[in-house]
Amino acid sequence: MAEKDILEKALENYDDVFSDIVNGLLFQGKQRISEQALVSVAPTSEYKIENGIHEQERDVAKIWIEQDKKIHVRIALLGLENQTIYDPDMPLRVIGYDGAAYRGELGQKQRYPIVTLVLNFDKKRWGKSRSLYDRIRIPEGLEPFVSNYHINVFDICFLTEEEINYFHSDFRIVADYFVHSRTNPDYRPSDPEKFRHTDALLKLLSALKNDQRFAMTLNDKKGGKPQNMCEVLDRVEARGKAEGITEGEKKLADLIQKLLETGRNEDIARVTSDPLYRKRLYEEFQIT
Repeated sequence: MAEKDILEKALENYDDVFSDIVNGLLFQGKQRISEQALVSVAPTSEYKIENGIHEQERDVAKIWIEQDKKIHVRIALLGLENQTIYDPDMPLRVIGYDGAAYRGELGQKQRYPIVTLVLNFDKKRWGKSRSLYDRIRIPEGLEPFVSNYHINVFDICFLTEEEINYFHSDFRIVADYFVHSRTNPDYRPSDPEKFRHTDALLKLLSALKNDQRFAMTLNDKKGGKPQNMCEVLDRVEARGKAEGITEGEKKLADLIQKLLETGRNEDIARVTSDPLYRKRLYEEFQIT
């Protein structure tokens, strides 16, 4: 899991990609934040619970700064969180991240806003839980005194063509692939745009798609590193055929792994022989 987290963060940690994501999702592609205006910060904060001090870690976090008379003025702290499945507790997690960051401002001269963007890469739209009120039960009469907290969720697989074109970095390639592969598994980009951060982009796709064939294309002895998604998808398809891997077999392997991890070994024989039961468990474990 730790390795998967690192792979997910690598591409977004590049300043050109991070600024592009924020400009595309928050400012409709207007170049409000330049890559030179970003400063990386440690994504880790601490919180105290009953049995001691624990750490919580954002995926990626950066300070947006502007220079005023040779003095760096902090405009905001921006954080990204990647999700491949719906997490109803996301509002609570974001409150934890943002609250820790605001707490840290008490020892600083400047006060600035904290903005967290949740990037949902699932083929399903994000569920109901988008605020604190969606996740907790508030006793009658107490609601006026309980502050609500909303989170900023972006369903990457459901971006429009116009929204995809808001991006100009490697993230545009990622967004384009996720949007079109949701409805067309055989999708091939019509405009083979070249990668800028090849290693990080393909490792991100491997982590988000849970398919190591994307990262494995980096090690192909013939042809060198792929330069665009057309080359990547051709190599992924060829590797799948060479290894005899079909999409159905991969889904079944993922399901069996989930059953083993959750101690449901008795279900393994049934899912291999009962298509309807297998389909129900695909939905239960959100395997697409």
